[in-house]
Amino acid sequence: MKIKELYQQLVPRPRTPVTWKRALPLIFFLLLYAGLCAGLEISGVLMFARPWAFVLILFSVWVWWLSVAGFGGLSKGRALAALLTRLGMLGLFVILIAEPRSVRVRDVISVVYAIDRSDSIGEASGDDALAFVTKTVTEKPPQDEAGLVVFGRNSAVELPPRVSFPFEAFNSRIDRDATNLEQTLSLAAAMLPEENRGRIVLISDGTETEGAISQILDELKSRDIAVDVLPIQYEYDKEVWLENLELPRFVKLGENYEAAVVLSSLKDGSGKLVLRENGESIYEKEVSFKAGKNRFVVPIYLRDPGYYEYSATIETKPADDQIRENNTVMNYIYVEGEGKVLVVTDPAGDERDWKSLEKAIREGERNVEVVSAYEFPSDSLSLMPYDAILFVNVPADAFNVIQLKAVHDAVFNQGIGFMMVGGDNSFGPGGYHRTVIEDALPVTMDITKKKVLPKGALAIILHTCEFPEGNTWGKRITKQAIKVLGAQDEVGVLAYDYMEGEKWLFKLTPAGEYEKMVPKINGAQIGDMPSFVNTMRLGLEGLKKSDASTKHMIIISDGDPQAPNPALISEFLKNKVSVSMVAIFPHGGRDISKMRDIAGVTGGRYYFPSDPNQLPSIFIKESKTLKRSMIQNETFIPEVGMISPVLKGIDRIPPLFGYVLTTIKPRAEGVLNAPEKKEAEGEIDPVLAFWRYGLGTTAAFTSDLSSNWGKDWVDWDHYQAFVKQLMIKISRVQKQDHLKMWSHVTGNNATIMVEDFHPKESFLNVAARISGPHERKETVVLKQVSPRRYQASVPLWGKGRYQVMVLGKAGDREDHANGGFIVPYSPEYLRFRSNPIVLEEIARRTGGQRLDPENATDVIYGRRDPKQSSNPIFDWFLIALAILVPLDVGIRRIQIDWYVIKGWFGIGKEQKQSTETMGTLLQRKQVVADDLDARRAETTERSTQSTIAQLQEQRQQRRPGSTTEPPGKPETKKKESGPPPPPAPTDKTSTTGRLLDMKRKRNSEDKDNEQK
Repeated sequence: MKIKELYQQLVPRPRTPVTWKRALPLIFFLLLYAGLCAGLEISGVLMFARPWAFVLILFSVWVWWLSVAGFGGLSKGRALAALLTRLGMLGLFVILIAEPRSVRVRDVISVVYAIDRSDSIGEASGDDALAFVTKTVTEKPPQDEAGLVVFGRNSAVELPPRVSFPFEAFNSRIDRDATNLEQTLSLAAAMLPEENRGRIVLISDGTETEGAISQILDELKSRDIAVDVLPIQYEYDKEVWLENLELPRFVKLGENYEAAVVLSSLKDGSGKLVLRENGESIYEKEVSFKAGKNRFVVPIYLRDPGYYEYSATIETKPADDQIRENNTVMNYIYVEGEGKVLVVTDPAGDERDWKSLEKAIREGERNVEVVSAYEFPSDSLSLMPYDAILFVNVPADAFNVIQLKAVHDAVFNQGIGFMMVGGDNSFGPGGYHRTVIEDALPVTMDITKKKVLPKGALAIILHTCEFPEGNTWGKRITKQAIKVLGAQDEVGVLAYDYMEGEKWLFKLTPAGEYEKMVPKINGAQIGDMPSFVNTMRLGLEGLKKSDASTKHMIIISDGDPQAPNPALISEFLKNKVSVSMVAIFPHGGRDISKMRDIAGVTGGRYYFPSDPNQLPSIFIKESKTLKRSMIQNETFIPEVGMISPVLKGIDRIPPLFGYVLTTIKPRAEGVLNAPEKKEAEGEIDPVLAFWRYGLGTTAAFTSDLSSNWGKDWVDWDHYQAFVKQLMIKISRVQKQDHLKMWSHVTGNNATIMVEDFHPKESFLNVAARISGPHERKETVVLKQVSPRRYQASVPLWGKGRYQVMVLGKAGDREDHANGGFIVPYSPEYLRFRSNPIVLEEIARRTGGQRLDPENATDVIYGRRDPKQSSNPIFDWFLIALAILVPLDVGIRRIQIDWYVIKGWFGIGKEQKQSTETMGTLLQRKQVVADDLDARRAETTERSTQSTIAQLQEQRQQRRPGSTTEPPGKPETKKKESGPPPPPAPTDKTSTTGRLLDMKRKRNSEDKDNEQK
């Protein structure tokens, strides 16, 4: 029953007969709707992502039936308009579900050229590739776009696709010791705009040493991006290379051993074989070799414990050997002995900074080796002979990034101790902020606001650097300079943009927001600014608004912009803003003097580096000018914090005369602290702090141990005991482990082997953590291949030094082993011929072609197929639907008086006055209705009066003593007593009033009868 009622409500019965003519609006709508949607789709104006949604238009039949079968009380015209409106709403709703998209057709081709700049193709082939790109771009149609990508191990964008091609020189910095086609094609495809026909032109030898192109080719095919290829052809018929340097795994001092060199060659030949130990030649001999593999044995003798690094080199005639990078192999031997302490000093420092400390360490019965930062090793393996490393007042810019990373890895992976001793070139003032050394230390260089440290403001101006990868260098050194600053210091970067002129890349911002600055620096388009004036004025205005106590500006340029006028220089002097100038490949003496004068007048410094590699240290040194305020020159007696063995037997601590502000890290052990200051209540300034970092222990002594801040300590009777206990605390503990590890490299893989020499045989869970080039780390699990022996194979990721830290666990037992291996060159240098088969496979799978330099322009830009792209236009149809909703309500609910509307506009005034509008008719209708109501009321009154009179007469007749008169005769006698009869009703008295009077009269008569 309920289903039938529901059906009748959804599909009501028609009140009047339904004929086919009444279906004409529906038929007209469906034909128009179908034709319009199909026409838009066929003509290419619109496309619908979900065409199946048009099935829902069948609901229009139900909407039509409700209109013709229902009763809305509307006239035929309004009913038809309401029906068409609702059908239109339904049609728009169905289109929205079908997901309409506007279609745009563009006959523009965007081409990205990808040039292989890896070492395998050689410089000459690279120049030919660039000439090919320049030629085809010059001949391209004017509306088409061209961009450029260069690649080796990694890829970089030289120019995004654009109509113009303003290429001058390669600026991108890439690693050229490998070839990664997968990353290159992915980057090139990402640069292509979706609305244009995209194409990639790959210029390469086809050799691939990293990545796998299979997956990216399927993606390019799905996006309809064709890859045209231009093979770089070469083949070496003569080549000599060294494959391996085999050294003994376990050695003892004073015994003779052999090193074996494995040499390979494509043809018979001869050359000189040289073996070097720690850089010094120990063996040289002319050797002859056959085509294929050859093995040469060289005797070696180990005299003292330590780290021995060996390198073997084959020297041949240039005509017999095409690639020189593969002529050297390396390996090492580490002979354990008594640990040493390595003291690292500032090359430009004063020996008084470390002499007292060196003497105290020697008196503590430890071997000491003193080296300057320039002599410091560049890999962590060579630091294995040392139990502890001390940085004594040496700045960060005296090292390179690789050296600092070696210290970090030696502490974390090998357990070597590390301590930084303070001074005006240490910690924050030394430029260690946001470095790997800060990560290892128990203190951070970020200073809290409670310490009321005056902040500095630095503005950096970048001018395009006209040397290879100049702009890339500028961006890199800018980021390194910002890292040196404290979190509260402000920094801003300015540059000249070809489109927008002089502008801020970002205005003065706290250096603590470094992560937000990096994308803006990386994305900067640095142009050749015509004048220093506008950029320096823009930077000065920003510095003037800053409340920093120290304000500085650094400008890197080739010196050719117009010099600032004297008035602008005077403003710099007035606002105490110093300017340092860094001249990079200036055009002449006039440019040099101009930049030198600006620096000299404003109190800055002038630099003229001959090598771009000097730039990072220059910028770090300049950034450190804002860090002087971190040095606290004051006399104080350190207070003991946590009890430590370092203070054993020490009952009195002499005063210090200065220290460097730092902040102790959570969970670090603060042994000595500076007295708490009132203005920094609750903040502790550490003087001596320790913590555990990886396998090693690190320490920070923020004052010095020399005759400067620590002059009273040098003469202190407990000075030597304090230093000895300090070295014991941080030095690596020599522990007898039962695991021995060795490794060897074959091709692009390394094999790691571990052997267990524990007295009790047991199964171990063995894992190895490998740290290698490009700051990449891998962890592998070693499988047991025989009793007590475990092994794993690891794919390599480039040339360099790899550290291996092995951990073996079994129950409560835990053993470690450290080692590593050296990959002297990349597999890139073992490619002796091009591989066009790979390039042809790329072209075939993506729909591209192999190019001929003679007609390449016609092939690249002549295969024109206009690109059809689409954009969603959901919002427009949604707006149209929103407009129809109130229109539908208006048609059904609002009555429009067209005569009144015509009257507003003065239409129809000449018609006769008797013409009645709808309003007049309604008014007349109301008057007639009121008249009829009045007549009905009068008739009812008269009837009521007659009825009441009859009732009174009958009542009087029933009373005692009354005389009955015949019906129809008037009454002749009146009562002798009682109230007078009620007055005759008048027209002015209402019916209700008369009835109330009659009621009162009856009540009065009843009372009289009761009294009688």
